[in-house]
Amino acid sequence: MYKFVSAAEAAALINNGDIVGMGGFTPAGAPKEVPTAIAHRAEEFHARGEEFKIGVYTGASTGDSCDGMLARAHAIDFRTPYQSNKDLRIELNNQDAHYFDMHLSHLAQELRYGFLPKPKFAIIEACQVTDDGEIIPTAGVGIMPTICRLADHIIIELNEAMPAVMRGLHDIYEPADPPVRREIPIYHVSDRIGTDCIKVDPAKIVAIVKTNRPNEVGKFTPLDETTEKIGANVALFLENEIKAGRIPKEFLPIQSGVGNIANAVLGAIGENPHIPPFTMYTEVIQDSVVGLMKEGRVTFASGCSLTVGADKLQDIVDHIDFFRSRIVLRPQEISNNPEVARRLGLITINTALEADIYGNINSTHVLGTKMMNGIGGSGDFTRNAYISIYTTPSTAKGGLISSFVPMVSHLDHSEHSVKVIVTEQGIADLRGKSPIQRAEEIINNCVAPEYKPMLREYLSLCKKAHTQHNLALAFGMHRQFAETGSMLDTKWEKFL
Repeated sequence: MYKFVSAAEAAALINNGDIVGMGGFTPAGAPKEVPTAIAHRAEEFHARGEEFKIGVYTGASTGDSCDGMLARAHAIDFRTPYQSNKDLRIELNNQDAHYFDMHLSHLAQELRYGFLPKPKFAIIEACQVTDDGEIIPTAGVGIMPTICRLADHIIIELNEAMPAVMRGLHDIYEPADPPVRREIPIYHVSDRIGTDCIKVDPAKIVAIVKTNRPNEVGKFTPLDETTEKIGANVALFLENEIKAGRIPKEFLPIQSGVGNIANAVLGAIGENPHIPPFTMYTEVIQDSVVGLMKEGRVTFASGCSLTVGADKLQDIVDHIDFFRSRIVLRPQEISNNPEVARRLGLITINTALEADIYGNINSTHVLGTKMMNGIGGSGDFTRNAYISIYTTPSTAKGGLISSFVPMVSHLDHSEHSVKVIVTEQGIADLRGKSPIQRAEEIINNCVAPEYKPMLREYLSLCKKAHTQHNLALAFGMHRQFAETGSMLDTKWEKFL
């Protein structure tokens, strides 16, 4: 009953000005063949001197065959809520495409509220489609339930590289909207509250493209001395919180960001004998979780995607009965839901691009102007955490940049939400401290030795106030880097 077509034939349905919602979350479960074909279609239009750009909603980042191909083809009019592709980043920072950075838990509901234009097409990846309109996602869910319901037309990539045995991993639930929304009935990490598939009107499925493409999940940077030390410091902090009785002895669920630091942190927590086996309520389930689950250190993981390497994904498929009882994949407005985060008492661990001496966090902008990736889900979790932790190496670019500055060049998470900061240097516990006490805690424990005197000198040049700042000098380290390529040896007097 469905129409099976080539990727090019499916792409021909998309026209200039159309708005498209993409499935998946990170490269996991993101469509690949059809976005690539849309990029080629855009190139053909541009070669004839004709306009071709589309609006793009996604769950989070995607793979290069989606964001990368569309960016290089200059085919994106606007993009939200998160990205991590270098070519797309160039488009955004050159203002060749519009980008609005959003908390990931907000996108689906803001589409339903009508705050954003509704998608005309949903392009999604599935491992199975039934005649009566049941769609089984693959390794990522993202905003799929909402875009499938709102879109006029659905295009499915039926990926034979993702076996149908993945059915049962998913828990698809869309909350009602105000004024009739009820509580989201998740009281334990393992609770399932929805269905194992996305149900749509079969008539909306206008094309199915058969593919056989693995996820484009890249390898994480190998752990080094810095990331291992950060991981050990986070584990030490949590161990001491258990001993002090500030974390229940049975422990609490963990939320962890994505990347090599996150892998190091989870590995260190898993190895710490004073931390009991734990659960995860998070966005991205990474490689380290698979190993910890097999070792019995992670007992259950709820997330939005399996952002794992090919070998780990194959391990999950090969032992699907084991993992199906220990993993659930949800839509991102559920995996990142503030209500659920606060109810479950999550210990949240995310990564800072830059922090200031008072505990404000910049997650997104280099020197306050250039977009790196986006806020992602960090804000969803930080504000609602039992304990919110931020990790970062104390320096970047081989020590030429201090991750700690007098004032962040862009603010994503304020001092009111950030409870603990951890670097390879140590741990800054900011709870119950005044601004000047926070500054002392951060400089003493988290800042690299070569930058400690510089930041102490900055404070000495500020008049006493509740939050001490010298507005002539607050961005002196940034200005020094912009002028010389290094924050080292910043001379405050040159900026007075």
